[in-house]
Amino acid sequence: MSIVTARSLFDEPVTDDVLRRAVARGHQRRPALQASAVQYMADSQSLRIGFSDLSAVILPVKNHPELAQLSRTQLDDLVLGFAGSAICLAEQDLHVSIAGLVSASVPLMAMAATVVATRNGSRSSASKAVAARENGQKGGRPRKLLAAG
Repeated sequence: MSIVTARSLFDEPVTDDVLRRAVARGHQRRPALQASAVQYMADSQSLRIGFSDLSAVILPVKNHPELAQLSRTQLDDLVLGFAGSAICLAEQDLHVSIAGLVSASVPLMAMAATVVATRNGSRSSASKAVAARENGQKGGRPRKLLAAG
């Protein structure tokens, strides 16, 4: 085991190089759920929550009590907050988690569960991959013997 000595960086002067490195580290640590736009669509009475890859989720306002009580003007005034993880309305002191809005939708949660299961099912550990290659070199999985009877 190696011993690591902690360094105190509180007195480190903020130079252009230090700032550039800190900004680069910040860009690498983006949260998984970070919306880039929110828009009220009056014709469908829904909120469109957009993301940086141009994908979007459309949520009916009537399905969310905290949004259903808002007027049309208030719905138009909704903004993103908390680094794109919440929808906010300052005049009502309203802060609603986007993850919470999505999780309230049974079909969206079912789709998310399917995506996670698909991703997790296609992964194999390094040891499983090695074992599969070795079995392949031996001719693959042994055939089942039929019982004589």
